[in-house]
Amino acid sequence: MNDLFASVPETDLGPLHDRLVAAAQADGLLDVAYRTLDTPVGTLLLAATEQGLVRVAYDVEGHDAVLATLAARVSPRVLAAPGRLDPVARELDEYFAGSRRAFDVPLDQRLSTGFRAEVLRHLPEIGYGRTESYAQVAAAAGNVRAVRAVGSACATNPLPVVVPCHRVVRSDGSIGGYAGGPAAKRALLTLEGVGGL
Repeated sequence: MNDLFASVPETDLGPLHDRLVAAAQADGLLDVAYRTLDTPVGTLLLAATEQGLVRVAYDVEGHDAVLATLAARVSPRVLAAPGRLDPVARELDEYFAGSRRAFDVPLDQRLSTGFRAEVLRHLPEIGYGRTESYAQVAAAAGNVRAVRAVGSACATNPLPVVVPCHRVVRSDGSIGGYAGGPAAKRALLTLEGVGGL
């Protein structure tokens, strides 16, 4: 396969890739589209299926590893197709500019099941600029004793930022862990006007 493209000048690969994406979409062969987006908390990988946004990943998670996991768990038909992610990128840009408080893009939440899915369904109910403790989220998700499970659900949230696990903090008010790292969590909370961190 590499030999096929070895003779194609690099300047011609962009249009070739665009035609490949268009043909894959037209033939129903593009199951997972992805792109990256530079943000104030680093470069995010965005991936979507026909159903909606399926994954947001920080650099520290390893974008190649995330794509490999998507290929194994969703479909091996994964292709860089930024156009499918334009609405998500636009909403994220608005969020980081301070003009968006909630996300309206459709979500594909197949990567979370059971109690973790219950936790993630609750997170968008925590309003912009507010926080809840892990214990409060456990109660809202239907199991007051599942505080550690809430932490696990937040740590494995496949849609950080969009599904706001960054708004879940420890009972003492400290920020707790976060997939993007503590600096990213603090930056998101600061952006939303949460003080005292």
